[in-house]
Amino acid sequence: MQKTEWFPLVNESGETIGKASRRECHSGSKLLHPVVHLHIFNDAGDIFLQKRSMTKDIQPGKWDTSVGGHVDYGETVEEALKREVREELGITDFTPIYLTNYVFESNIERELVNTFRTIYCGEIHPDTTELDGGRFWTMEEVKAGLGKGLFTPNFETEFIRLFFASK
Repeated sequence: MQKTEWFPLVNESGETIGKASRRECHSGSKLLHPVVHLHIFNDAGDIFLQKRSMTKDIQPGKWDTSVGGHVDYGETVEEALKREVREELGITDFTPIYLTNYVFESNIERELVNTFRTIYCGEIHPDTTELDGGRFWTMEEVKAGLGKGLFTPNFETEFIRLFFASK
């Protein structure tokens, strides 16, 4: 029997106001729950993107943010970030820089996205049970792929807002 995953419910300031199961949060209830995103850049300014597994129920096979995952109930945003980076890419030594947070809403969920970036030049070992790999993309490659169905809508929206809006 699979263990129930519990997520904190938060207000738009990120303060915990309750808890709910993963199923409840992804059922169309629009219960606001926190997630973490990390954009990993190398020294050349290229960005690492993960390829979502074809077995994922949301956006299978699309390229996505370097790391993304839910905050578990009782866990801080920083703890969740470190856990997700370790689980998804095998990275344990990195320095996250906080960028922003915002509310993302889809037809099935509502998330408070806590976004970070880092520069990392070590080895990356994508978890093959959760991902179909990953690679570094130049900014030109990402820009050329926008709007063509290669990337998740959430990644495209966040990427444009964070890295192209000021240019």
